[in-house]
Amino acid sequence: MAASMENMNRLMKRKTDLEAEIKALNDVLDSQQGVGLKEPLVDEEGFPRADIDVYSVRHSRHQVICLQNDHKVLMTEIEEELYKIHAEARKQKGEAMDTDDDQSVQSHSLAERLSPFTEVDRVDEGSPASEAGLKVGDSIVQFGSITASKFQSLLNIASVVQHSKDNPLKVIVRRNNKDTHLNLTPKTWSGRGLLGCNIVPMKR
Repeated sequence: MAASMENMNRLMKRKTDLEAEIKALNDVLDSQQGVGLKEPLVDEEGFPRADIDVYSVRHSRHQVICLQNDHKVLMTEIEEELYKIHAEARKQKGEAMDTDDDQSVQSHSLAERLSPFTEVDRVDEGSPASEAGLKVGDSIVQFGSITASKFQSLLNIASVVQHSKDNPLKVIVRRNNKDTHLNLTPKTWSGRGLLGCNIVPMKR
């Protein structure tokens, strides 16, 4: 488990570094009259534009495309590593419960056996979390495929959110000692993040 988490941290650092490199290159493109990745590099007469550094633009565009491809491959690696971490956690805990999300969400008896592992301390108005019905004070019993026995850190939650963008997640929250089943879809909205809420570990 320790090796898997170490590898996950390495992959996440690489993801951060890649995104920083891509942003820096996009800043270069923006500084060249905002040419971006698609604006023409020649004028109306077919000559190289004199108002930009054509070489720098071409080089930056090529680098951005290469790094974006690397980013896609990396995200696949992160998803696979997350799966390994969950599999190892299940093995260590000797779990024998069904991992089918739909069945687990529908099963009240399963929900009763699960313990909350994180809680919500902020929900932004108009956010995906708000639309799904998430409320401040909710204790999260299940978040996608993550339960208390699989939860290692908030990195688990962040990875699931990133890989579930625009796809509904099955979430079970404990509210007033009752379990409530929600469908939460991480997506881009007018505010920060893909959820518009803040999730923190349970206070022990």
